[in-house]
Amino acid sequence: MSTRRPVTTSIMKKMKKDGNPITMITAYDYPSAQLAEEAGVDAILVGDSLGNVVLGYEATLPVTLDDMIYHTRAVTRAVSVPFVVTDMPFMTYHGSVDETLKNVARLMREGRCKAVKMEGGAEIAPAVRACVQAGVPVMGHVGLTPQSIYQIGGYKVQGKTSEQAKKLLEDVKALEEAGAFAVVLELVTDELAAHISEQLTIPTIGIGAGAGCDGQVLVFHDLLQYGSSIRPKKFVKAYANVGEVIRQGIADYVRDVKERKFPDDEHAFKGESEVASYLYGGK
Repeated sequence: MSTRRPVTTSIMKKMKKDGNPITMITAYDYPSAQLAEEAGVDAILVGDSLGNVVLGYEATLPVTLDDMIYHTRAVTRAVSVPFVVTDMPFMTYHGSVDETLKNVARLMREGRCKAVKMEGGAEIAPAVRACVQAGVPVMGHVGLTPQSIYQIGGYKVQGKTSEQAKKLLEDVKALEEAGAFAVVLELVTDELAAHISEQLTIPTIGIGAGAGCDGQVLVFHDLLQYGSSIRPKKFVKAYANVGEVIRQGIADYVRDVKERKFPDDEHAFKGESEVASYLYGGK
């Protein structure tokens, strides 16, 4: 059992103050979450990116609240130290406050996560504020927001123009004022992300936003190259290629079965000698 203290929102805020970078990774199931905890991550995001990397959708939009609850429950059963944050899926926090709180309550109660993450800026500040007032920690998410990918027009870096930079600064300030405990900056220019991080009292978690953020998050399958359709991304550093190892292992298994090399005596069970005699003609 780990001797590390469970990570909390106050611990993450202290990490920012102390200049201690926050490590975050996505996880979508029990074994992945276990490995992440054993490796020492501070936080786990059960991202709606599971729609792309686990469920095979083109985008995150088809992911449902039930999907998120199911995967969050698997992750939270696996860990005791990392702070588990779960994405609110598409259109589950854009209606009435009552409907938003109902959806959040299901995710917290049934999924047992510690916080929720919402995409958007000033326009979702009322939803963030309502959740915080209800006692739910909320992580914001600005820059490239995958739930708005069709509106944005693709996976484009944000904050390249002064107009975009001004809007992002206004958005993160609105989220901080609404009570968000942290904010993800995705595909934001390095200079702007660093400036935002200096302006906020809450931690920033970057993904494709440079080294000036207070922490970093990467998708489990990207950094481990776990999958057949992992596309190279400029902001991702691959630390292993487990997909190739898995593929080769399965191919070796298929070959051994086809050539009747598996199972062999080492992987088989033998009965008593009289059983063999009975099966092959004995009385």
